[in-house]
Amino acid sequence: MSPAWTNPAAERELLEGARQGDENAFQRLVEPHRTELHAHCYRMLGSVHDAEDALQETLLRAWRGLPRFEGRSSLRSWLYTIATNTSLNTIERRPKRVLPIDYGPAADPHEGPGEPIVESVWVEPYPDDVLGLEDGLASPSASYEQRESVELAFIAALQHLPPNQRAALILREVLGFSAKEAAEMLDTTTASVNSALQRARATVDDRLPEQSQQATLRSLGDDRLREIVDGYMDAWQRGDVEAVVGMLTEDASFAMPPLGTWFRGSEAMRVFLAGWPLSGLWRWRPLEVRANGQVALAFYSWDDDEDAYMPFALNVLTFRGEKISDVTAFIARITPVPDREVIARLPEQPADPERLAAAFENFGLPERLSD
Repeated sequence: MSPAWTNPAAERELLEGARQGDENAFQRLVEPHRTELHAHCYRMLGSVHDAEDALQETLLRAWRGLPRFEGRSSLRSWLYTIATNTSLNTIERRPKRVLPIDYGPAADPHEGPGEPIVESVWVEPYPDDVLGLEDGLASPSASYEQRESVELAFIAALQHLPPNQRAALILREVLGFSAKEAAEMLDTTTASVNSALQRARATVDDRLPEQSQQATLRSLGDDRLREIVDGYMDAWQRGDVEAVVGMLTEDASFAMPPLGTWFRGSEAMRVFLAGWPLSGLWRWRPLEVRANGQVALAFYSWDDDEDAYMPFALNVLTFRGEKISDVTAFIARITPVPDREVIARLPEQPADPERLAAAFENFGLPERLSD
């Protein structure tokens, strides 16, 4: 059976049933839109957790508002109107989300990891494979590919935009709505939407790399990418600092939200890796996943108390050519290590560890790995 939104007659039938209080008809009506609406809320909010809350509120508002839906716009645009305004309301209630490199300057690697930031200020990783994010454009009028529009650099750039500019750019450039449609969805004028879009483009373009990750990964090809990623995982498991550093660009960055600490450059990487994650005090086992349309590695570390490898961090890799230019390691937990003096120097357990550990659950990853 074709989805309701590709079959006007089926959509009308479900819509009529939903208006009469049939919850099953409503679920079937909105289900084809659920994944794209979730991705939309994530672009607006930079958080999978907040996006899920915004999606649920959107669907609740849609259910309650069905009697007032007159069909002058498509069901899809009506749902996007609700999702956009729900997200805008959420933005008003909490601080913007950023990556550590936008939060403060690079740290001295000799000092090791810093303290976690208590507030929920970090952009979160997006499990595109689990949530079914498709390749290609959301519509013929869109400028960004769907996977390209959830890349970490793009999401981080969006969070620097004022809310109205963020909404205008996403509706126009990512989703392909016309200026008139976007103006109606934002309850403003076409001129206002075009002005906001022009300013948003300038800000985002200034923050984005020359080439998207989608273009970079395609240029590498599957075989070469597989070779690089396998070599990187092997170097981590062997604790080979020089091999890891050799696979990074000279100006590579390494960030670790919820810690505000991040490092920049080959020498800083060498000092940090040798003194901390590749010091020999941790045993690593990485699993490859996909996050934000990019290569990502779920790192597990050995825990003697659990007698298993336990979730540690989800590392999203950004490539520049054949080398890795940025590693964003979303830490799930601080795993104990044998050296108690080292433990004393580690930051305290990250704030809200259950929410951070949920990142592994979002990717369908196991809770532990055996030896």
